[in-house]
Amino acid sequence: MIPLNTAREFHGHLGPWLVLGLLMGEYGVKKIGAKKYFGLNVEVNGLNSKPRTCLIDGLQLSTGCTLGKGNIKILKSKGIFVNFINNKTNKKISISLNNEMFKKIESTEDHSACEILAKKLYRQKPQRLFVTSST
Repeated sequence: MIPLNTAREFHGHLGPWLVLGLLMGEYGVKKIGAKKYFGLNVEVNGLNSKPRTCLIDGLQLSTGCTLGKGNIKILKSKGIFVNFINNKTNKKISISLNNEMFKKIESTEDHSACEILAKKLYRQKPQRLFVTSST
C-alpha cells in the first residue's frame, strides 16, 4: 500500500478523493490480476471538477498508470466510475464509490475535516467503500 506521506508529498495535500484513488487502484489491480505500470489500462469516468479529480492522482500512484504513458484515460460520463482492464487477459471490471461514502465525502466541507476523513478512509476495507462489477 502506498504510504499516506508519499501520496501527500506527490499531490500536495491529503484529502478523501486522493485516498479513494489509492485504495481503488490497488483494489482494481488485485481484482483483475494485472501487473502494475504496463500490465493494465485505467479509464476514469465522470470526474470533471476538483476535488473529485484528485482521485486521478491516487490512481496514478497506486496503479503505475500515468497520463504521460497514456495508459490512464479521463472520459466524460454522467456517473463516476473507473474501469480497470488487464492487458494480458482482457479482463475488465468497473469500480464505483458506494452511495453512502459518496454522500459522506460530498458533505465534508473544510480542509481539516477532509484530512481527518481521508485518514479514516485509508484504514477501510475496499469492500466497504466500493461497488464492483464485471463488464
